[in-house]
Amino acid sequence: MLPRLASSFLLLVLSASSAWAQSVTAPDTPAGQVLAAWIDAINSNDRARMEQFDATHDGRVPDNADTLQRLRGQTGGFDLLSIRDSRPHYVAFPVKERASGREAIGMMEVSDAKPARLLASQVRPMPRGAKVLGFEVDAVTRERVIDDTLAKLDEFYVFPDTAKKMGAAVRERDKNGEYAKVTNGVQLASLLTAHLQEVSRDKHLRVNFSPVAGRMPIGPGPGPGPRGDPCGFEKAEKLDGNIGYIKINGFADPTDCRDAAVAAMGKIAGADAIIFDLRDNGGGRPQMVSFLTSYLFEKRTHLNDLWNRTTGQTEEFWTTEDVPGQKFTTQPVYVLTSSRSFSGAEEFSYNLKTLERATIIGETTGGGAHPVVPQELDERFVVMVPNGKAINPITKTSWEGVGVEPDVKVPAAEALNKARELAGKRVTSR
Repeated sequence: MLPRLASSFLLLVLSASSAWAQSVTAPDTPAGQVLAAWIDAINSNDRARMEQFDATHDGRVPDNADTLQRLRGQTGGFDLLSIRDSRPHYVAFPVKERASGREAIGMMEVSDAKPARLLASQVRPMPRGAKVLGFEVDAVTRERVIDDTLAKLDEFYVFPDTAKKMGAAVRERDKNGEYAKVTNGVQLASLLTAHLQEVSRDKHLRVNFSPVAGRMPIGPGPGPGPRGDPCGFEKAEKLDGNIGYIKINGFADPTDCRDAAVAAMGKIAGADAIIFDLRDNGGGRPQMVSFLTSYLFEKRTHLNDLWNRTTGQTEEFWTTEDVPGQKFTTQPVYVLTSSRSFSGAEEFSYNLKTLERATIIGETTGGGAHPVVPQELDERFVVMVPNGKAINPITKTSWEGVGVEPDVKVPAAEALNKARELAGKRVTSR
């Protein structure tokens, strides 16, 4: 045990250190000003301020204020710890999540417009003990990443002719110097993704970048993926009127998360109607889609097929007749969707819609049906290569490129209330 004087001194030092960490300010540069505005908007937990930040400094994607609100909910906001690299239009920095204390590494690159607008940005959680490799890329790295990306597409992409077209388009851009001034991995990955998708129209096809070794698990698509519960089940409960409600933010591997799925379904046992909320679901494993869907059918039912270019084989996905706990084979089912619902969330919705087992409520989904295989290029770059296609046994096609159109179209924010209204009427009339 420390003597009282030494202990008091230690507490004083720790307090001063903590206060210093909290008092770090962003540099007075265009990039630093955008960073400060971003942290302020996140920490305010005020949607109006988030919308203002997006209107002033971002606007790269739709519904960005929703993304900022979700990020605030996940992290509790951020404290800026230090500045790793600062230039007029570029800044790299570590931050700490207020809710968990977990650290993350981030960067922002901005335009020279007034006010400055984001060109590229990333905030990446750092696994415990992870090594920061940095955001910078040189000309040798840039050309190697381009070459290796196109090689992986030639070898694995589901449509070989499209892979060749993508390669030709990127080579032409490279020849014209479009990548010559790219000096960070986030922007390189973003540009390559945009240029490849411009040709393929394939939203699953992405080049991902991480500045840390021991990167976080790679999600299936542009949606936010699982949060809160590691298996993706954010909430499972009964609402008024004996309506079961399950919010699923990702379809995890049932090898690890079968018990979580069973527990979620168990919490709504005896419900007279079910609402599955997939508005923040970015996708996941088709095996979990099949397992959960098994609760909704009495007999073994064919859901979907996945054809694989590499093997030439087709894998069939069916429900199973036996699942733990109660089945819900006669209760009305409602699925909530948004434009962010993607991949496995779309399969779940599309399967139930084509089988006429659920009413889809909300917005048309993202439109990504191709299964993907991560192809690692190096410690920092991974290309997500779609190497197969979904084939629905009823329609003989899929939702690729078009999304799943809801039966009842309403803004995503209104979907739950609409589902509760419709479910209440169905339950009352039975």
